[in-house]
Amino acid sequence: MVKSTYEKFSKDFVMGGVAAIISKSAAAPIERVKLLLQNQGEMIKRGQLKKPYLGVSDGFKRVFMEEGLIAFWRGHQANIIRYFPTQAFNFAFKGYFKSIFGYSKERDGYIKWFAGNVASGSAAGATTSLLLYHLDYARTRLGTDAIECRVTSQRQFKGLIDVYRKTLSSDGIAGLYRGFGISIWGITLYRGMYFGIYDTMKPIVLVGPFEGKFLASFLLGWSITTFSGVCAYPFDTLRRRMMLTSGHPNKYCTAIHAFQEIVRQEGFRALFRGVTANMLLGMAGAGVLAGYDQLNRISSRHSHYNETNQRVLK
Repeated sequence: MVKSTYEKFSKDFVMGGVAAIISKSAAAPIERVKLLLQNQGEMIKRGQLKKPYLGVSDGFKRVFMEEGLIAFWRGHQANIIRYFPTQAFNFAFKGYFKSIFGYSKERDGYIKWFAGNVASGSAAGATTSLLLYHLDYARTRLGTDAIECRVTSQRQFKGLIDVYRKTLSSDGIAGLYRGFGISIWGITLYRGMYFGIYDTMKPIVLVGPFEGKFLASFLLGWSITTFSGVCAYPFDTLRRRMMLTSGHPNKYCTAIHAFQEIVRQEGFRALFRGVTANMLLGMAGAGVLAGYDQLNRISSRHSHYNETNQRVLK
């Protein structure tokens, strides 16, 4: 039993990470633009940006013109380092927490089964965030560090190590975890919906002619990641805006303080800046889910083939 659980945990870890790297690398340019749009209010306020980005297309245009093509992948190294264990741990912990709740739709009913899916997804996301939040912080600081921000045309950070060095020097460990509290609320909401709704809808939607079809799995995953992302987006904006205050004398005291100041100075819509780009990023999330399912099916067939051969050899 223990060996079986360990093997499943390891398989979930590897397949989740591989699916994440492929989809996240393809979506890196969209995420860079999303970070700039989402945090431009804070950048302008602190004198790090001269004029706002007018939208997704303007963001792509300005990054390309001012920084070059390779700049769309700025901070991607940190993103890969962060995203591989994030997605891998999420999938692995999801299965672990799901086994703890152990609800069955047939035995316990639909409501408890659905609640168990949501709870396992939330617990997986919160646990992963606790372990890897500092890498998300580093990715955010690198992604919002544009050449246009600096009058001298020099970036604030030279790379991943420099982010850690400067943040620890100015703010200590707390600087790497600024916004962590509101992040837990957001990640719990997002991951709970992301995994819970997907696990609930998959046996309902992906049946009959749609069973095992990558496109059907992809579209289901995209719709769920888009819906979940929009619902949790204000939480994401608040935590990232709080991240950008590390290294500066004026900081938001709490997430509530950040919410009040942003809404007062920029309006409620500021909490949703970059949400269109985030919807496009949902394609990457959908790719992770669909890719994970396909890898899982291939792995299951391979395991069944090996077991059959072993029985024949015996």
